[in-house]
Amino acid sequence: MQHDWTAAAHGRPLPARLDPRLGRPLPARLDPRLGRPAPRRGTPTGAPRSSSGFGRALGLTVLGALLPGSALLAAGYRKAGWWLLGGFAAALAGVVWLATAGHDVALQIAVNPTVLVLVIAAATVGALAWVLVVVAGYRLLAPGTTAAGPRLIGGVVVVLLSLGIAAPAFEVVQLAAAQRDLLTNLFAAGSDADDIPAGTAADPWGDKDRVNVLLLGGDGGDGRDGVRTDTVIVASIDTETGATTTFSLPRNLQELPFPPGSPLAQVYPDGFDAGSESESLLNAVYRNGPAAHPDVLGDVADPGAEFLKQGVGEALGLPIDYHVLINLEGFSQMIDALGGITVDVNYYVPIGGEPTLGHLPHAYIAPGPDQLMGGDRALDYARGRFGLDDYQRMDRQRCVLDAIVAAADPITLLTRYQEIAATTQDIVSTDIPQAVVGRLADLALKIKDAGIRSVVFDDSVIRPAYPDYDRIRSIVGQALADPGAPGAAPAPEAPAAVQAGPGTTAVAGPVPAPTGPAPSPATAAADACAYDPVAAQEALAQGQPPTSR
Repeated sequence: MQHDWTAAAHGRPLPARLDPRLGRPLPARLDPRLGRPAPRRGTPTGAPRSSSGFGRALGLTVLGALLPGSALLAAGYRKAGWWLLGGFAAALAGVVWLATAGHDVALQIAVNPTVLVLVIAAATVGALAWVLVVVAGYRLLAPGTTAAGPRLIGGVVVVLLSLGIAAPAFEVVQLAAAQRDLLTNLFAAGSDADDIPAGTAADPWGDKDRVNVLLLGGDGGDGRDGVRTDTVIVASIDTETGATTTFSLPRNLQELPFPPGSPLAQVYPDGFDAGSESESLLNAVYRNGPAAHPDVLGDVADPGAEFLKQGVGEALGLPIDYHVLINLEGFSQMIDALGGITVDVNYYVPIGGEPTLGHLPHAYIAPGPDQLMGGDRALDYARGRFGLDDYQRMDRQRCVLDAIVAAADPITLLTRYQEIAATTQDIVSTDIPQAVVGRLADLALKIKDAGIRSVVFDDSVIRPAYPDYDRIRSIVGQALADPGAPGAAPAPEAPAAVQAGPGTTAVAGPVPAPTGPAPSPATAAADACAYDPVAAQEALAQGQPPTSR
């Protein structure tokens, strides 16, 4: 009789590995009846690894690259998927807020070198994590029986998605690094406590009602002896409203005064004098002052700028807080980096020529509206003065500055920012400390809303050879006074505002004080830069002036 092995061992069945009738079972990975092995501990039983087709897996992988976490949700990892989706939504909402209602916070981030380092780190780590999520989602969703061809296609798609994620992150890193380099190289890292207003978060400027910034255009370059500041403009900014008034001084202003009792007033008691008339003009102070008295101001980073800060401040009756010097020789590089500027031309502007030697210009810029100019042509437009006067050149230089601001739109800044930032470091110098940059950035937002007015001290307002500095200070005070302020009274013999040519405000001679509030001598800064079709047509009708050609 056949032995009943099942009844052995006191009637209990033998384990499979000991039952001679069953043999040794196959490993799960080799048993065709079992299919793929069961998920490891922690893997959801509902993960659709074997049921997903390759096309569905590829589509969900692409969706997972657009919405991080969605691929993990499809693979059954619901908790991780929802966390990733929530984090992505929060980050996206934060970016949208910074670009809209939170633009002031975005501006503070952009001017803080320490925070920019965090932005670089966050962009790098975030991009790496995003790429890992895409790779993990594809590996979880792709069927294990995928053939070699589709598997190659899947790998290429994952690589392309990873590059698509890394590209914008790399751009963010590049922009943040360029901005940080600009801040650290252009603005002083440390400064005296007196240079930084003692304000609070609610009132960062403290008791400072106005910030006065001296803007200098240095006409240095090849073939020129030193730097002559042919452009001298003071921007006076109301710290509460951002309302800004600019004061333009002529390059041929003489006898620049200095504050009484200062070291400069001791060496120049009757105003700046370098021994000859041509070397004693305002545009020569930056170069000739420190050359004649190199140690009079002690250890300062830019003696020429300090000479002008004290002298121009005394001339206008305004304390100058900071200066910004732009080398006009390199100005063309910045304009090219912006993709050019657009200006209106109302008369023939000479290119080249030397008035003192009688050398004719070799060409002219013809009148016409909305002329797109590259860097070299814009520099010709700003410099040309053969047959013209310095005041027309002052107007054109202000127009170039306005055009640069107009050209620096957000899209241009984003697409060309690295080139713009590198160029700026080469042509701009300033004594603005890093600690104040954020506060000035806040003011910049207010300036955009409040607008800019300008006062040009041309020869219809003052006599550059024999300037009446008391009168100049009176005009400045009148321009800055709020005519609607309670108790505001007109100054005696207040100058009346009149037009001195297309769009240019000048101030006539003394007139009896009016009974109402004194009119402001300031005009909108853009007026002098507007196209004047009548003046342009008259210039075209007269024809182009003679050239050396």
